[in-house]
Amino acid sequence: MPDNNEMISYRVLLETTKGAVVIQVHRDWAPLGADRFRELVEAGYYSDVAYFRVLPGFVAQFGISGDPALSSRWREKAIRDDPCGKSNMRGTITFAMAGPNTRTTQLFINYGDNGRLDEMGFSPFAEVVEGMEHIDALYSGYGEGAPHGRGPDQGRLQREGNAYLRADFPKLDYLVSASIVA
Repeated sequence: MPDNNEMISYRVLLETTKGAVVIQVHRDWAPLGADRFRELVEAGYYSDVAYFRVLPGFVAQFGISGDPALSSRWREKAIRDDPCGKSNMRGTITFAMAGPNTRTTQLFINYGDNGRLDEMGFSPFAEVVEGMEHIDALYSGYGEGAPHGRGPDQGRLQREGNAYLRADFPKLDYLVSASIVA
């Protein structure tokens, strides 16, 4: 069981194909999101996970497992929304969602001031404190995902995993691993 200080705030090391990134999780910003993220990190969910939607000036999105079986186990485990207590500014990390109370595993890192997302219910729970230059360097050449762009189709990614991405989108960068650090 984590002590009270870990419950309020903790750090996670993201080893990416571009370099190491350290994020500070703030449970007081969005407790349900912070707790779900910790659960996923401790379960090893964020290993070999692609940054499949990288839109410069907007977001770098990730969080669909490259293993379709693992992805399907978490897909129906949605958590309730947190009130938006912190704005979606550069470097903040937020759960993606498809409507109210639909947050599961997908996250995005804000590249700029995306405060317009606040009133839509996107509540940041963490921020990049080291290595934002590695997030800035993620491959963005595929653009928006299908059907609106040339990038990966999330439905196919859910069904086919990294085999689909490596065959059709070989330049994508990946989150190699995520671990809680002291």
